[in-house]
Amino acid sequence: EVHLVESGGGLVPAGGSLRLSCAASGFTEDDYAIGWFRQAPGKEREWISCISHNDGGTNYADSVKGRFIISRDDTRNAVYLQMNGLKPEGTADYHCAASFRYASFRAGAPDYWGQGTQVIVSA
Repeated sequence: EVHLVESGGGLVPAGGSLRLSCAASGFTEDDYAIGWFRQAPGKEREWISCISHNDGGTNYADSVKGRFIISRDDTRNAVYLQMNGLKPEGTADYHCAASFRYASFRAGAPDYWGQGTQVIVSA
């Protein structure tokens, strides 16, 4: 059974940084991509970033480009999201997700989801 477990959320002042982690387990094949989404209170879920398995290619939503960095460590089955320059509108539950179809992230339809970790950015 596939499991994705996020960690690293918390309270941070505006302009601060956090690094989220996503630990993956239960995959029988390792060519899956990982992405991050966030959902703020009362708003729709937003895709923010993803990283492929094959070549480590990355993509970012315009709202986080230049501030967030996604990376993966396949020796640890982990993916990280370094978030810099956090803004109050970044307050949300952050979820990692996995998929064997890279295009599924932008479509909001990956195969597996984690439970999420909360990030609160104070003004």
